[in-house]
Amino acid sequence: MHDQEQGRSELSTDTQHIGDPERVGDRSQLAGPRAAFDELSRFVLGELSLTEVLQRVAELAKALIPDTREVSVTLLKENQRPETVVFTGSLASQLDERQYKKGFGPCLDAAVSGKTILVSTSDPDAAYPEFARVAQRSGVSHSLSVGLPVQLRTVGAINLYAASDRAFDEQSIELAETFAGYAAVAIANAALHRSTANAAAQMEAAMRSRSTIDQAIGIIMGRNRCSPEEGFSLLVTMSQRRNQKLRDIAQEIVSRIAQD
Repeated sequence: MHDQEQGRSELSTDTQHIGDPERVGDRSQLAGPRAAFDELSRFVLGELSLTEVLQRVAELAKALIPDTREVSVTLLKENQRPETVVFTGSLASQLDERQYKKGFGPCLDAAVSGKTILVSTSDPDAAYPEFARVAQRSGVSHSLSVGLPVQLRTVGAINLYAASDRAFDEQSIELAETFAGYAAVAIANAALHRSTANAAAQMEAAMRSRSTIDQAIGIIMGRNRCSPEEGFSLLVTMSQRRNQKLRDIAQEIVSRIAQD
């Protein structure tokens, strides 16, 4: 928890707890996705801090996406170090933090690759078996992590955790990806007000990781004659089996080809 609180304090020192019921309200009181996105548009273009905007993204995603129990936002900081900067409850932050300590998991892989990753914790063939076991013991049935693209550069992910037996359907995934877009725009706007050198370095690092992963997927597709989704799944499986980070496995594959 210390890392999460420290990350939040670096972004803003005057924010309220994300799960404040007075702010979120009952789901039935919300007008729907269109009203939520109108609200976020005003926030993104306004004077609110980055943390306040990401707070509201998380709150609205939790309130509007069916069966969502908790939401968090992962950002990749300097040297690609991940942090959960906002979360609607401790469960989300704890599951995120466990992935950071292990060095891999759906929220990390979505952040560095820009992919949308859906995990069923009851699936015996889940791509993230250890994460699935821990999440299931915590009462989570499904997780959905969506990369945050900023001008084709991924800087983090929005993570949704569900306790319902129903998986996130196509409409829920589409909503989550739209929320991710608003979060990405907020991050891009905030970067304009930060040190240009620091922002450029962070974006460059994220772009390199994304490019390397895409190259590795292309190599796997060529070798196995498979789709991009299947190629990414195979890359994830390699990462899990070898207990290495996704971007490190990708770099190894690309480097090996370059040496041949």
